[in-house]
Amino acid sequence: MTTHEVPTTLMVEGFRARRSFGFGGLGRTATMMAAVVLTADGLVATQEPLSLLVSLPVTGVVFTLAAARRHGMSALAYYWAKLSWRRAARYDGTSYRRLLLPYPYALDLPGVGARSTLIKAHDPTTSRPVGVVHDRTTGYMTITTLLAPGGSLMAPTGAVQTSLRTWASVLDAMSTDEQIKGAAVTIQITPGAGEALGDDVAVRKDPNAPQLAKQIIDELVRTTPHATASVAPWMSVTVDPNASANPPADLAEQVAEALRVVDSLDLSGTGTDIERRATDVDLRRIVRSAYDPAVFNSRDKEFEELGWSECGPQAADDGWEEYSHDGGVSTSWVLREMPRRPIPYSVLLPLLAPGRYQRRITISYRVLDPYEGEAVLEREISHAHQRAQATAEVKGRAKWSQRADAQRAERAAAQVAGGAQVVDWTLMVTATARRTADLPAARQELARAVKATRGIRMRSAYGAQAAVFAAQLPIGYSPLVKD
Repeated sequence: MTTHEVPTTLMVEGFRARRSFGFGGLGRTATMMAAVVLTADGLVATQEPLSLLVSLPVTGVVFTLAAARRHGMSALAYYWAKLSWRRAARYDGTSYRRLLLPYPYALDLPGVGARSTLIKAHDPTTSRPVGVVHDRTTGYMTITTLLAPGGSLMAPTGAVQTSLRTWASVLDAMSTDEQIKGAAVTIQITPGAGEALGDDVAVRKDPNAPQLAKQIIDELVRTTPHATASVAPWMSVTVDPNASANPPADLAEQVAEALRVVDSLDLSGTGTDIERRATDVDLRRIVRSAYDPAVFNSRDKEFEELGWSECGPQAADDGWEEYSHDGGVSTSWVLREMPRRPIPYSVLLPLLAPGRYQRRITISYRVLDPYEGEAVLEREISHAHQRAQATAEVKGRAKWSQRADAQRAERAAAQVAGGAQVVDWTLMVTATARRTADLPAARQELARAVKATRGIRMRSAYGAQAAVFAAQLPIGYSPLVKD
């Protein structure tokens, strides 16, 4: 059995992008705007007929761009984003330099992390410190759990099925708890030079072991100096403590309520082992080492006295396809489209394989409550049938792809009726190189890893490199969580 030959019972499917119904490839909003603009053109033309010579070509170009696609998005949205980014870059809006500023700016991280602050709390269930990231704008709190790296590639089929079912139960628990706003699972892979492997083997080596075994182990350490990697997985859960029946009275009670909600999520049986709740020192290490990978293996003492703002970059430049920061330059990609066919549960394995450059892979979730999920699927079924019907009226029959899309929407609705959950989710990947000259090689390595998944389509986070970079860190920001 090869890495891509897995039992049918371990194949997953049901991925589908939301699609609104519109005319000529436009979405619903674009179609309504087109109707309003054309109506306005007609009203103006009743007074100034010559205005149509200008208004109609301009309107046609704009809505042609809105209907065209570029990198999986509307061409109009793509070029508008690029124009906005160039305008911001002209006024240095994409550059960050940390300066000594008066309160409150001196305590802020840059960009989307500016509204977050770090709280050192005490977890009464474990009697250990825990770090809580507080969003001062929304009141949401994010708690991170450190996980132990592991895998299920060599596990029995029954064990993997049990893990998938248990994870589905965790998502189900999120959908029925209105205090949980979103979650994200991140795996950070930092390549090592082999020293860590040699040190670990030296400590574990039994002096009384046979000489042949010692020679084999020493040869293994010597011949694989660049095959080691540090794997750091964690799960961040964003909670609204004020959404309870009895809202907390102060900040201390809000932290306690957030810890209670996160403790209610049972990850046992999901195929991962919980190491512990992340402390404030752990969060400082994760955030600071993301911006400066050279400090990843520093001692905890070096992070204890860091302020939350000091965990961010000293200087950063948000480019169109790259993000330059302390100690490196990164490129971030986001999900464009999932395969329309069943895929193996191990489809992300090529992205998780160690490479020459540090890589972070994040899956961000927002589980819809049962009523919202049912309403979403009903709209999707209606939109799918309307698109097929409109094409049939123009061309005599609907496209096969439109019929298949309607069938997928109906299958999803049937699964929800049987107890499944609707999940908004996205995939984000960031590769970090230590030098700007290495960025093309890091981008090529990432592109090869994405291609090796055999079906997942991703694209660069054009004009949003800094935001996607921050969304993969436990700082309380998620693009899926609604304020």
